[in-house]
Amino acid sequence: MNGAKTVLVSGGAGFIGSHLARALVARGDRVRVIDDLSRGDRSRLADIAGKIQFIHASILDREALAAAVRGVDAILHQGAWVSVAHSVEHPAEYHEINATGTLRVLEAARAAGVKRVIYASSSSAYGESPELPKRESMRALPISPYAVTKYTGELYMTVYAVVYGLQTLSLRYFNVFGPHQDPKSLYGAAIPAIVTRMLRGQRPIIHGDGEQTRDFCYIDNVVQANLLGLDAPSLGGEVVNIACGQRVSINQIWRLCNQIMGTDIQPEYGPPRPGDVRDSLADISLAQRVLGYRPTVLFEEGLRRSIAWYRTQMQDALGPDQRCQGG
Repeated sequence: MNGAKTVLVSGGAGFIGSHLARALVARGDRVRVIDDLSRGDRSRLADIAGKIQFIHASILDREALAAAVRGVDAILHQGAWVSVAHSVEHPAEYHEINATGTLRVLEAARAAGVKRVIYASSSSAYGESPELPKRESMRALPISPYAVTKYTGELYMTVYAVVYGLQTLSLRYFNVFGPHQDPKSLYGAAIPAIVTRMLRGQRPIIHGDGEQTRDFCYIDNVVQANLLGLDAPSLGGEVVNIACGQRVSINQIWRLCNQIMGTDIQPEYGPPRPGDVRDSLADISLAQRVLGYRPTVLFEEGLRRSIAWYRTQMQDALGPDQRCQGG
């Protein structure tokens, strides 16, 4: 898919979706966003508001979705609810929004003749299998309703490629982090929660013993993967891991934050969260072969950039008078 494209970003007011919309605008694509703002925040798009078309609607709204996909070359489907713990409490709602919502997007794409759909999937599909690193050939063993819904979306993506000839790709994101991620969101992302508390001089809250590991992936790498997917010569329902191929424990995060910030703040430990996996590490070799993907921002650099962004946001929120008083 060469040349400027018309691209729809579902969930485009969300953390990842807004970064994608910004990157698409920057490279000259025509960008349309659909978001019901139940989880997204339109302020994330403020700097490009005049350069995109924004549709305030749910992907479950058939008429609004049909209008959103009309004349589109490709869809970056990011729209979803994304909390493991919240899905344990609300499994039916998660199925409706994530699994049924994905099916609605695919049906609307098929009806409108959209050429390509790239889907935001999740490493949660791997579940608690102790085998590391996680390879796409491994059996999916989801252990939360959220994980089931994201894996179901993958299956639909593959079926629509095989049965209907739609070019689809599922990107299994591993613990994405970076600017614009809400530390208070239901996603419960560790890095923004730890960073913002420590910037305030507060002890970070860690669920479990802190030795659980994740393959944290800075947002620029996820954006790169989606753009590579848009530009790939052809797609046929592939599923690929998007990560950095690095294991980092939660305890390592707060220690590195102390090092970067020049502080000595100790964490506060709480009970583990239901549905969370113990360890995660991606094999990214398939993404390299299919897309030419290679992470450009590794964990420590991504953490430094995130700390700098949250610090600026917190200083801006204080205002000039308070900043002066606080040194």
